[in-house]
Amino acid sequence: MKKIIKTQNAPAPIGPYNQAISVNNMLYVSGQIAINPESGNLIQDNLVEETTMVMKNLSAILNEAGISFKNVVKATIFLKDMSFFKIVNEVYGSYFEGDFPARETVAVAGLPLGVNVEISVIAYLND
Repeated sequence: MKKIIKTQNAPAPIGPYNQAISVNNMLYVSGQIAINPESGNLIQDNLVEETTMVMKNLSAILNEAGISFKNVVKATIFLKDMSFFKIVNEVYGSYFEGDFPARETVAVAGLPLGVNVEISVIAYLND
């Protein structure tokens, strides 16, 4: 059975989609960008802060589903410029302990609201 996951601790969708959907013991989290859910402000001036906000938004959605980054099995990172890879990778990696998920990182021509980074994840739900 499909269940919509949403929290006010992550930004509301900016289009016709949900923050996350759980189905068949899996959680599919939509791509998150660096919108501060408390202020609604977009963080773009500092790549470390921007990536940290993205990861906090992902964490809030995972937490709403009752899980954490330990449950993530797949991640996709979209970058405005591949020169951002090292910095984004360092911030992203700090949110995992040991076993990292499968992942791809791609540079794209543009991202929503002109952001530098967007990240989506797939995770399993606890039994």
